[in-house]
Amino acid sequence: MSADSTPRSRRSKAASSRPEKPYPDFPLYAHPLGYWTKKIRGKLHHFGRWAKVVDGKLTPTPYEEGWQKALTVYKAKVDDLHSGRLSRGGVVVPTPAQEGLTVKALCDRFYSSKLRAVEAGELSPRSLQEYDQTCARMVKSFGRDRLVVDLVADDFEHYRAKITKPWGPVRVGNEVGRVRTVFKYGYESGLIDRPMRFGPTFVKPSRSVMRKHRAKGGKRLLGVEELWTILDALAGKEVSLDGIDPETGEPKKVKRKADPVIRAAVLLGLNCGYGNTDVADLSTSALDLDGGWIDFPRPKTGIERRCPLWPETVAALRRAIEVRPTPRQKEDADCVFLTARRERLVRPTGKARTDAVAVRFGALLRSLGINGRKGLGFYTLRHVFRTVADGALDRVAIDLMMGHADPSMGAVYREHIDDARLVAVSDLVRAWLFGEAEKAEGGEA
Repeated sequence: MSADSTPRSRRSKAASSRPEKPYPDFPLYAHPLGYWTKKIRGKLHHFGRWAKVVDGKLTPTPYEEGWQKALTVYKAKVDDLHSGRLSRGGVVVPTPAQEGLTVKALCDRFYSSKLRAVEAGELSPRSLQEYDQTCARMVKSFGRDRLVVDLVADDFEHYRAKITKPWGPVRVGNEVGRVRTVFKYGYESGLIDRPMRFGPTFVKPSRSVMRKHRAKGGKRLLGVEELWTILDALAGKEVSLDGIDPETGEPKKVKRKADPVIRAAVLLGLNCGYGNTDVADLSTSALDLDGGWIDFPRPKTGIERRCPLWPETVAALRRAIEVRPTPRQKEDADCVFLTARRERLVRPTGKARTDAVAVRFGALLRSLGINGRKGLGFYTLRHVFRTVADGALDRVAIDLMMGHADPSMGAVYREHIDDARLVAVSDLVRAWLFGEAEKAEGGEA
């Protein structure tokens, strides 16, 4: 057999003869058997031909006519295919899930709708993961083959009691809201012929329960001295800990390897009230380090956000950018921060997510002995910023810096907030954090 007739060479020749997509975002690809094809819900679906078999050989059909017809068929069927409905001869027919809707079928349909929302940029990947995890818990608790019409209030009461044991009221409330959203989708989509009756107990925890839980856990704040210790440790300086070293009789001390990435992240948390995802998604195009400003809409909500940067934050950002590796993924090319593995600090991994900000900051708190109070983590810095910034008595400016929505009527008419107001808030927080250090070191922070 000649080299030209090997299976690999035939496959390569067939691949090279396939047409290119008519434009980059064209949803279909040219299948080797002559179809315009797309994989949906794990199965290949053909929507038209780019070639036909003539005398045992693939013969291309008219290019423009072929892909345009395929696109028309695709648009007509894509919603039904994504949602799990089948199409026979172009006619949508009920599936067994519609005739006797199971919990698993409802969850699959709901997940598909949310997946399309993510693809359209209307829902965050993290929210999709949370919905997916909720659906998995529902299927496990109720049973994958349990009919939705058979669910009664007792089922939801048992579900809530089960999650209340290991979880706090905030997480329970979020889970209750997501479960209700799934069944609301089923009703509004016509999969369920009446609203679901959850019973009187399947509700979010009351405000009094939330207040008591928060009071029991203590304030989620870090003091000035603790924050100095954190920043010094991240700079690679030797820091003192509480307690006495039994071997030397001296105060306990520790010196960690410098971590310029998390140090810059901490300063962003204190300077601008940034959270984990804010830091991970921050783009270099949002930074004006020479002018000392950052304009970056909050990833979670897309709300406008503007913040003046402290000199300490600017210096830390420049250092973090210096050590930034080349990104592994093209979509991370504009990210300010990357891990040593050249990945985004917070990213989805399957049905969960990896949060290097939380992991590295949590490890730091443990090494410094600052993790004694429940609930402390990187997001605590956002609490610190808001608590101190409120002393400026300018809620509008603080909300803009933190990316909080303003539901008031004034927000409808307000077109601009003067930068001087933002600077006043920023200076107040900086004076609280670095004021004593500057006095002690002659003005050097």
